[in-house]
Amino acid sequence: MKTQRNQQKIVAAALCAALTLGLAGGAYAQQAGVTGGSTTDTTSAGNTNGGGLPQVQQQGDVSYVSGGVGLDESRALQAAQSQWPLSLRFTGRNAEFLADVHVRIVDSQNGEVLNTTSRGPFMLVRLRPGRYTVHAKYNDNEQTRAVTVPARGNVKSAFIWSAK
Repeated sequence: MKTQRNQQKIVAAALCAALTLGLAGGAYAQQAGVTGGSTTDTTSAGNTNGGGLPQVQQQGDVSYVSGGVGLDESRALQAAQSQWPLSLRFTGRNAEFLADVHVRIVDSQNGEVLNTTSRGPFMLVRLRPGRYTVHAKYNDNEQTRAVTVPARGNVKSAFIWSAK
């Protein structure tokens, strides 16, 4: 009986210690400005960029970020457009935001530099200066745009699909 009470006290103390450490760790993370996530976490909630910007992805030499379904994420992507050489926007005819747009970008020698799916209506892409062709496909309807990425500044391209 006495042994059982001692075991219960030990378990209760261990549980209390674990909860205390967990709460203290959370408070420390808030004080330190830790936003969570990691470079392998591709969700916007797990981003390490802060400010609502989704996690930056890498494919070869090309960096990109996509999303914008939520208001915070949408505002963050729009605010960051000027810092990225190429900005893409995907909408329906009535300006409704689209997600799951397949994006393929090829260079002037027809070499594929990016092949991915946008997580939302905005995609920001870091490419070297040059001429590219952007292929965007939504619901089996593909559109193509020629873009020239400048050495300084950026270029924007909008894709608008009719509702099916």
